Amino acid sequence: MAKLQAAATAKIEEICARYKDEKTPLMMILSDIQNEYGYIPLEVQEVVSKQTGIPVAEIYGVVTFYSFFSLTPKGKYVIGCCLGTACYVKGAGQVIDKFSEILHIQPGQTTEDGLFTLDALRCIGACGIAPAVSINGKVFPKVATAQVADIIEQYRNAEKEGQEV
Repeated sequence: MAKLQAAATAKIEEICARYKDEKTPLMMILSDIQNEYGYIPLEVQEVVSKQTGIPVAEIYGVVTFYSFFSLTPKGKYVIGCCLGTACYVKGAGQVIDKFSEILHIQPGQTTEDGLFTLDALRCIGACGIAPAVSINGKVFPKVATAQVADIIEQYRNAEKEGQEV
């Protein structure tokens, strides 16, 4: 088992303790850990296993099954490109390819500077404004490949100026 810092281990143990009386606490524990740290690496899963008695294999299965959990750190800005049917038919495949090309990453990866993570999403419920892209919850409607560079630049500029987008 890799060594976590004592403070991190204590925080994870505290999160697990919050749900000790719950019949099925795993999703709540993992959600709190994801919210606290932004990802759930194997070392953390091992601590959760030790605290709950749930096998690491089961925890890993849950973390890898649900898309809102991550094994690796996410970027400051998480770009979610909807690839649901309506979005895909209206060009979402080309939109995500353009994000990949400009950022030099594939879906599921984070840029080296830690600024952007690119995720392929199944459906975000924005079929009427397809193709839709979300960045940290902000939805961009009817995104065309020609807009992708401007969207990225808007976030890079805000980062340089210390502003929120």
